[in-house]
Amino acid sequence: MAERQTPSGKPTKAILRIDDLQVFYGESHALQGVSLTLESGVLSVVGRNGMGKSTLCNTIVGLKRAKSGSIRVDGREITSLEPHEIHRLGVGYVPQGRRVWPSLTVDEHLRLAAGNRRDASWTVERVYQTFPRLAERRTNGGSQLSGGEQQMLAISRALLSDPKLLVMDEPTEGLAPIIVDQVEQMLVDLAAEGEMAVLVIEQNIGVATAVSNQVAIMVNGRINRLMDAKALAADRELQQRLLGVGRHAEEAPVTPAEAAQAKEQLAEVYRVDRTGSAEPTPRNGVYRPVTELPNRWNVPVTELRQAAVDKTAPQDDLKKVFAIPFAERIGRTVLVVGTFDTKGKELRFVADRLKSLGIPVRTVDLSTSGKPTSADVPAMQVAGMHPRGSSAVFTNDRGGSVSAMADAFARWIEREPRIGGVISAGGSGGTTLATAGMRVLPVGIPKLMVSTVAAGDVAKYVGGADIMMFHSVADVQGLNSITEQVLSNAAHAMAGMVAQLPNAEAWEAKRKLARPAVGITMFGVTTPAVQAVTRRLEADYDCLVFHATGIGGRAMENLGDSRLLSAFLDLTTTEVADMIVGGVFPATEDRFGAAIRTGLPYVGSTGALDMVNFGPRDSVPEKFRSRKFVIHNPNVTLMRTTRDENRAFGEWIGTRLNAMNGPVRFLLPEGGVSMLDALGQPFHDPEADNALFEAVEKTVRQTPLRHVERVRANINDTPFVDAVISAFHAITPKLQRRA
Repeated sequence: MAERQTPSGKPTKAILRIDDLQVFYGESHALQGVSLTLESGVLSVVGRNGMGKSTLCNTIVGLKRAKSGSIRVDGREITSLEPHEIHRLGVGYVPQGRRVWPSLTVDEHLRLAAGNRRDASWTVERVYQTFPRLAERRTNGGSQLSGGEQQMLAISRALLSDPKLLVMDEPTEGLAPIIVDQVEQMLVDLAAEGEMAVLVIEQNIGVATAVSNQVAIMVNGRINRLMDAKALAADRELQQRLLGVGRHAEEAPVTPAEAAQAKEQLAEVYRVDRTGSAEPTPRNGVYRPVTELPNRWNVPVTELRQAAVDKTAPQDDLKKVFAIPFAERIGRTVLVVGTFDTKGKELRFVADRLKSLGIPVRTVDLSTSGKPTSADVPAMQVAGMHPRGSSAVFTNDRGGSVSAMADAFARWIEREPRIGGVISAGGSGGTTLATAGMRVLPVGIPKLMVSTVAAGDVAKYVGGADIMMFHSVADVQGLNSITEQVLSNAAHAMAGMVAQLPNAEAWEAKRKLARPAVGITMFGVTTPAVQAVTRRLEADYDCLVFHATGIGGRAMENLGDSRLLSAFLDLTTTEVADMIVGGVFPATEDRFGAAIRTGLPYVGSTGALDMVNFGPRDSVPEKFRSRKFVIHNPNVTLMRTTRDENRAFGEWIGTRLNAMNGPVRFLLPEGGVSMLDALGQPFHDPEADNALFEAVEKTVRQTPLRHVERVRANINDTPFVDAVISAFHAITPKLQRRA
């Protein structure tokens, strides 16, 4: 056993103190009142799979939010901090599964993690001394390392931050015995050196008891007991009861009557097929039938049913894990991106113009031909970021290759810090490639696309981003008097934007003084409600209003994805109606996606779902000629939605609300969803509205975090505004005022 050394007679302050930690996944209570203290040395936490160990790690490092309770690191409360803020306070994290970058070498990993700190006790050189194998493999990429080497790299990456507290999630999982011994010895050495405290989540009882004096045992989301490591190592029966594959000794046996009752309550989940079929969904369909009895911990049948549905939901992607704070996104280096195999001369001209103005430049090749170029970042490196690897990009199908490279570039650029701007030049293919990456960057980072298609409809290229489309006039093919002037102007425009871009320190200082920003959706027929809400919130919040014309909703969600919003007040969801029925202001299938991905507080409503938007009256499709219309102006015609259409809206919205893991309040205005839907107005139709409301209520799975509420008022009436403000404050109690 590793004996923890502490200076005698010297008072110690716990490096980690957790009190009554409560964490939920939907209705599932993952951590149930966890309390734990680590003063120094190494503390091991052991338990079976599914007991909450990884959730505990993720909550400590900020990747999962606690509903209540306290986590203090070196005396400071961290439960409301972002992951990067927790990291800066001295918390290092070695995640389960290592998570090394396949395209970076060992040395690049370590140099990136080390940064420019001069007074660090852990340096790259010290890492190489600690792990000589990494020194031997320093030029190898992450994907070329063995599992043990990747684990060494993941541990080293965390050590280079000089942590006060090192959190390690399953550090020996999947490793060969000889590598396990090395990791175990390293933990013992860290404990002896006393430079940091280490919290080890481990299923290997031998390792857990060898590296620490005490072991915390987790059972069903609770710390079942804290015991001496030597005692646990010697007690095989206790290991079997608490940590083995058998039943928990403390569990009450399931009686035959309880088992029979549970079996009767089990339900199969069906998917309704409009063609008339009502067969149980196959296992690769949308839902999987619940056909198993409750597990050994007697999970209620309702939770089993919910778990079966949740298994089919998309898993969280790595965006949350690798999200870069906006302040760290800002830099001075401009990325000149494009297909260097065909547009190399033109792109290098842009790069040279920027360099002549003193702007640092990095060239990125997006070509799909496989030909070598002189770009700083070769196409093979970008293509390697595709989920299926570079082989998915370099194919004989040009259309498929362009689409795959666009996806790879978007994944590559969202992991790049210190970007001053992005500029590109090309035709329709090059525009597709470059703007795919531009769209994933936060609003505020300059993005400029010199394109042959910039004079036409560019909505599919711009999306909700702040991309400047710059018409090339002549084709981007060779340098001549026109293209040189256009490309020079574009380069100068980019240089001007970069020159005025605040640095990271200025941005962070501005952010701390600014009011939290809230995204609000509005249409002309919901203007009174939005204006009243804004007046009530603007003293404490920066209220950003978005016109719900399709692109407005996308722009708001883009800001949410960029973490430039603190909450959504999505009162006007009319874009869903245009998407489903076929209007001119449609949402995309990703509507509500930002709230799903970020978990930001969300208050929504059914604003203006009583209408679908068309252009001039004579542009309305023939199939709608018999419907009820209001001529909003000569260029906008509004069509009243039907009962069946409203039912479809409610089901679609309800499904999206179910995918949100953050706090949600969705309000249904029984007095009408718009100005035109009020009593006595041309679109007043209580039957259609009620079909909408009932569909939302039946579809949404209400939980402690997700509520649907009816309000007896029109959306523009004061009682509804009161309900919005009340709901908003109910789910954003911890938002901190920055002014």
